[in-house]
Amino acid sequence: MGNVTIIGGGASGLTAAITAASAGARVTLIEQNDRVGKKILSTGNGRCNYTNMHQEPSCYHSEDPSFPWGIIRQFDAGETVKFFRELGIFPKNREGYLYPNSDQASSVLDVLRMECRRLHTEIRTDCRCTEIRPKKNGFRLKTTSGEFSADRVVLAAGSAASAVAGSGDLGYRLARQLGHRIVPVVPALVHLRCREHFYKSVSAQREAAALQIFADQVCIARDQGEIQLTNYGISGIPVFQVSGAAARALYHRQSVKAVLDFMPDMEWEAFLGFLKERIRIRPEKTLEEFFVGLFPKKLWDLWLRLGGLPRIQAAGTLTDGQMEALARLIRQFETNVTAANSFAQAQVCRGGVDTRDVDPRTLESRLIPGLYFAGEVLDVDGLCGGYNLQWAWSSGHVAGKEAAHAKA
Repeated sequence: MGNVTIIGGGASGLTAAITAASAGARVTLIEQNDRVGKKILSTGNGRCNYTNMHQEPSCYHSEDPSFPWGIIRQFDAGETVKFFRELGIFPKNREGYLYPNSDQASSVLDVLRMECRRLHTEIRTDCRCTEIRPKKNGFRLKTTSGEFSADRVVLAAGSAASAVAGSGDLGYRLARQLGHRIVPVVPALVHLRCREHFYKSVSAQREAAALQIFADQVCIARDQGEIQLTNYGISGIPVFQVSGAAARALYHRQSVKAVLDFMPDMEWEAFLGFLKERIRIRPEKTLEEFFVGLFPKKLWDLWLRLGGLPRIQAAGTLTDGQMEALARLIRQFETNVTAANSFAQAQVCRGGVDTRDVDPRTLESRLIPGLYFAGEVLDVDGLCGGYNLQWAWSSGHVAGKEAAHAKA
């Protein structure tokens, strides 16, 4: 089977190590941090949402949309559940979102480490790879702990996302040194910053809404759920889901707007009729009183200010034009997106090693035989909800299996 060296001790790297060692390969895993799996501990707010039972191609993003799904299908959510059950993780299913029954991300890391130990995987921490040098029948690796040889290499060095020590561009630089193209990398699953100055007045407000992202007036992403307004912009799961598309558009210097609909389950004409009926019942109510019980005070106070409507104006005196303008503030609330938060605050990245340079079945480099890729270093990212860890397990499994079985 030969010697397989894994560069990176995160979710994908640990899975690759276990898979390769289970197939009989001698495995060495090198990790630049003082211990493996640090980022796993922060997933799912410390509980580790390690997969999701709802899986379809649209849950994953890449410049080549078909690439992720071909790998996911080889080691899907069912296989992931089986894999972790055998390691000791009993799943807790929350509407398809799977967590360890312990509700501790440390449990997931612990069983991975225990399995590496059982399989006699050599783990070298505080060891940073600085160069991968192909040679006849293998590789020479230059590291901060010296040089050594490998028959095959799995590059699973992660991405620039997260504030975890060691997150950065190491994987991209190593891949680029070997001639691989890199799709521009931007933060994803992250808060968005907006231009307007009113956000401090609505900070910490949460409200159900539909969200659309427009780049140069073309809708490029949409989602729906609970939006959180921050003191500088917008957040919440729906924002996370569209943030990668927004960040990519900003990278290309496009004009980016977010449009929020705070009454998404009602058609436009029905909504206008609803407002008019509410006025008909109590026309004497002031606009301040009119919104009580319908929307939070912070929101309607903002809408009235932006619409130039006095809070003490009787609802029954609104003109049709004022009514429609107010309705549009509620249903088509526009805000200018100026930036995504930094890589340190992002859960994942969009972009990475260009999948055109990678075999879509085996994850082997098309440029360097014997070199494989796994995890976030590739141009693949998933939705929030266990999908990025599923990509890590799936790609780690495929890369580890193929590296172990490749001819030396």
